[in-house]
Amino acid sequence: MSHAATRPTSLAPHPPAEVLDRLYDPTIVFLAGALMTLGVAMVYSASVTVEGAGFNWREWWNSPLKQGIFALAGFLVMIIAAHVDYRVLAWDRPGRGWRAGLLAALAVTALVLVFVPGIGRMAGGARRSIFLYTGPPAVQFQPSEFAKVVLVIWLAALLTRPTGPAVASRLRSWRPWRRGPGPEILRGDVRDFRSGFVPVVLSGGLLIGLTGIEDFGTAALMGLVMVILLFAARARWLHLGLIGVLGLVAGGVLLFGEQYRLDRIRTFFSEAPDPAGAGYQINQALLAIGSGGWYGRGLGAGVQKYGYLPQRNNDFILAIICEELGVVGGMVVVALFLALLWRGWRIAVHAPDMFGRLLALGLTLTICFQAAMNIGVVTNSIPTKGISLPFVSAGGSGVVFLGLAAGLLAAVGRRSKPALGE
Repeated sequence: MSHAATRPTSLAPHPPAEVLDRLYDPTIVFLAGALMTLGVAMVYSASVTVEGAGFNWREWWNSPLKQGIFALAGFLVMIIAAHVDYRVLAWDRPGRGWRAGLLAALAVTALVLVFVPGIGRMAGGARRSIFLYTGPPAVQFQPSEFAKVVLVIWLAALLTRPTGPAVASRLRSWRPWRRGPGPEILRGDVRDFRSGFVPVVLSGGLLIGLTGIEDFGTAALMGLVMVILLFAARARWLHLGLIGVLGLVAGGVLLFGEQYRLDRIRTFFSEAPDPAGAGYQINQALLAIGSGGWYGRGLGAGVQKYGYLPQRNNDFILAIICEELGVVGGMVVVALFLALLWRGWRIAVHAPDMFGRLLALGLTLTICFQAAMNIGVVTNSIPTKGISLPFVSAGGSGVVFLGLAAGLLAAVGRRSKPALGE
């Protein structure tokens, strides 16, 4: 039985040169760049107060303007990644998966280094960062930001790797009404439990588990993306149900392993959380949103940034946006992410090969699910968790690695305009 007759090849031939009338998808670059620009403006506005309005060029790393450096770096990474042929990361034939495998190994190593004394750094009650240079200025990054992008690359490569000879499925033996051997599938196909499904779950679960020890929100995001990629790769429903049960068990272990996570759940479901205690942060965020009205107090005229709202320039930057730019400003942010979701979906649908489809789908969902989770937290729609608003919140690791994700997504969109329905 030939490979082509049983399973479509994971990588189609390169399209003719005359079909490609651009180097990358410009819409993705524009949307991500617009969000980065908005992030620079809002982080600066949320960080600069009357007593902290000064700026020392010799200590720029202590200034709100450092977000501009991060955004510029993220934009450059996005442009470079957009010009790279994403197929270099594919596992299209034996021996070609080492690039994606190397990225996965680097991500696992970085996640482990977080727990090494002297290298890992405590911040906000959790150990999430590692030092690259003690400074000044100190150079550090969050491995979880790198791991969530690498997870998509690795799973897309692993799910489309070359398959071996056909094997008989053993999954129908428990059905008394089905007699005879199961259907033949290729060894390494995701529908084969031992050679296809288990390697995906073990390798992806390792990245997710190491991330979840200190960053439950990002691990939950990664787990959701992995399940959807397995579904898109046509994994069996029984296997998906199994991974769902395992995910719930692992999530429960991580959730009950830290008291502060349980406190956040109790606060969310409490009818009257203490506004001066556990419910203080979300209460202040809702006050900021409500006080902004439709059109806001004006850029820079917010009140919550004067020490009232914790994490005002990071996880709760959307509350400051709504306070200063109003509901209209918040709706613009949501509209940008919805446009990115629509465009990413279109790119995934029209990708020239299966690897490109899974890569585009995973990167799009990673960015947009993270945005949805952050918006849900700020509006008290889901329990509080430490997850930032993509491209907008303060921080270097998030902007740079999500810039990499957006660049790879734009690279997959290297298609002719008619193919994308433009």
